[in-house]
Amino acid sequence: MGRTTLPSPAPVTTQAESTFDVRSPATGAVVGSYPVFAAAEVEAAVADARRAADWWAGLGFTERARRLDAWRGEITRGRAELARIMHQEMGKPLSDARLEIAMALEHLAWAASNARQVLGPRSVRPGLLALNQECTLEYRPFGVVGVIGPWNYPVFTPLGSVSFALAAGNAVVFKPSEYTPGVGLWLAQRFADVVPEQPVFQVITGLGETGAALCRAGVGKIGFTGSTATGKRVMAACAETLTPVLMELGGKDALIVDADADLDAAADAAVWGGMSNAGQTCLGVERVYVHTDVYDEFLTKLVACAENLRAGSGAAKIGPITMPKQIAIIRHHIEDALSRGARALLGGAGAIDGQFVQPTILVDVPEDAAAVTDETFGPTLTVARVRDMDEAIERVNAGPYGLGSTVFSRRNGRQIADRIRAGGTSINAYVAHATIARLPLGGVGDSGFGRVHGPDGLKEFTYAKSTTRQRFALPLALTTFTRSTTTDAVVDRLVTQLHGRNR
Repeated sequence: MGRTTLPSPAPVTTQAESTFDVRSPATGAVVGSYPVFAAAEVEAAVADARRAADWWAGLGFTERARRLDAWRGEITRGRAELARIMHQEMGKPLSDARLEIAMALEHLAWAASNARQVLGPRSVRPGLLALNQECTLEYRPFGVVGVIGPWNYPVFTPLGSVSFALAAGNAVVFKPSEYTPGVGLWLAQRFADVVPEQPVFQVITGLGETGAALCRAGVGKIGFTGSTATGKRVMAACAETLTPVLMELGGKDALIVDADADLDAAADAAVWGGMSNAGQTCLGVERVYVHTDVYDEFLTKLVACAENLRAGSGAAKIGPITMPKQIAIIRHHIEDALSRGARALLGGAGAIDGQFVQPTILVDVPEDAAAVTDETFGPTLTVARVRDMDEAIERVNAGPYGLGSTVFSRRNGRQIADRIRAGGTSINAYVAHATIARLPLGGVGDSGFGRVHGPDGLKEFTYAKSTTRQRFALPLALTTFTRSTTTDAVVDRLVTQLHGRNR
């Protein structure tokens, strides 16, 4: 296939780097021009946010929930426009953009309605040695949270941090990806429509330097989503001021197919998990391990599911690759695998045409090939035969990533899932755990740390505050230099009674 040459869709700076252009990855046309926030402007936004944070936290859970619900209504009514901006900026098909918005709204609703229950004050039993103390635990907002968002899911992913941080009582300064700044600004404008009093949710646009400035601007916490390599640089910048971080990083997720699996469902899930969003999904399926007894039958079904899918513009179900530099990585992974003996059952070396990559299925790929070990972030799948589930689990756990995983098995799904090293596993469905608002989402290893969504996601943007109140004086004073030897003897006997009988 011939390669189409387009103007680079990468954001480029203009006017002495005071603005940058965003180009459609499908056409190369400029779809917007945005300011580059310098460090001083970022610091000013954070200062404004600190003042707004006091007001926002003072509203309390009920009023914040009411405002967040109103914001949800604004997003819902404007979702067609928001989907169009997503499509223009990063190429996502409109139907997929609307689906992403729908999922984000579910999590926003949950955060607003559950923040009080998860974070509000609660009584804690003090234990026998401090039975005179009344104990309270609550989770308080940091004040200002900085969020650095990705371009591949420019609504669902950043709102997993933004909406939960807001529900917890923080003000938020959001730096959207330079590929999707219009999405971030649209969300902030809709928020300002329902919270006009203070700059509780601000957006700063720019390139990497703007994100680095946010890390150093004195926010209470940074929530970052992006590649593992960039995440390390963000952590280094935050370490200068001991700013805590939430890291949602890359993945190399696998799908396991057991001998008793529903092969039609597994093939459909593998194709969607690997090819949707042009494969540009941290939780996307990039590796498939199939029990030898059903390997051939599964491959037939997998190819049948994918062979009519096409990447393109307009009504195509697979859009373009958003980042131009990713094309070289995808090409390298495919060509390296083929040069080492892999076969392409679909796509292959000729799958890349400009910013579009056609679905590619590779088999017989060595386990140490880049297509198996490194994040591809394109519409490709490697499929490997395994003798049993022990081998499948060993291969899945061999890499440094541990974000998500999927298992298809009628009888042994839970046993397999429990042995996988990952932040989440879905059985007999692709990535269901990420769509459920009550469940936390995050990874281990090179996939990062910390959690969004669910109660853990709310607590992520707070600090625990413990408070005690002495209700009466104990007859035996313990924490004083006037403590007597008699008191020490009584405490010693008490410790023996409480703990010494355990063997």
